[in-house]
Amino acid sequence: MELNFKKVGDGEPLIILHGLFGSLDNWLTLAKKLGQHFEVYLVDARNHGQSPHSEEFNYDVMADDLYEFLMQHNIIDPIILGHSMGGKTAMQFAMNYPTRLIKLIVADIAPKPYPVHHTSIITGMRALNFNKIKTRKVADEQLSRHINDSSTRQFLLKNLYWVEKEELAWRFNLPVIDRDIEIIGQGLQNIETFEKPTLFIRGEKSNYITENDYEPIAAIFPKSSIKSLASGHWVHAEKPQEFLALLTSFLIRN
Repeated sequence: MELNFKKVGDGEPLIILHGLFGSLDNWLTLAKKLGQHFEVYLVDARNHGQSPHSEEFNYDVMADDLYEFLMQHNIIDPIILGHSMGGKTAMQFAMNYPTRLIKLIVADIAPKPYPVHHTSIITGMRALNFNKIKTRKVADEQLSRHINDSSTRQFLLKNLYWVEKEELAWRFNLPVIDRDIEIIGQGLQNIETFEKPTLFIRGEKSNYITENDYEPIAAIFPKSSIKSLASGHWVHAEKPQEFLALLTSFLIRN
């Protein structure tokens, strides 16, 4: 599969993987800053952004997609950074292809399984009838019946696009994501120890990484450190300067 991507900057290669319902555009501002020192590749996951849709959707195939991406673009010894679903993909890649990266950065996700907690979001998105909805404003109003949080709605609505004049649609493959949402909550598979420098960045207001996860993380990633920011799950968006400072410190130190 040929994944959609954007490249920013020059230097050591750094791959950035977005989270569920996201796209590479979510990371463009940070990538421009990182591009002063790195060759940054922002990648749309399958079934997201402008990458192809597929009936297969799990972490093994997304790790394989990443391996294929590295081969297609002759990327050697990259740093891989992933947030949420992208962080789980990055960890699975490290399990399956440990010699194909030199450093790993995981933003607010642990290697454990998570219960399904996107039900109301998916229900709200599936309820939108684009035969009748002709503006983003109306889409937002109808989505608000299921999703109270305005910032979450705006994040999701960034994925709307015009198929043609007066015909809106989601860029992500909502039917497949809905069908396989339990798979996206699964823990790592084929677990081995990853012996290279690894940084976990957690949001203190998020419950994705708790202190109970520290020991299991250390067992799988013995050269890891865990840093916290005073943020929720979207650590890079809520605390961009602090997030960038942690990345810079880790990359210089290692």
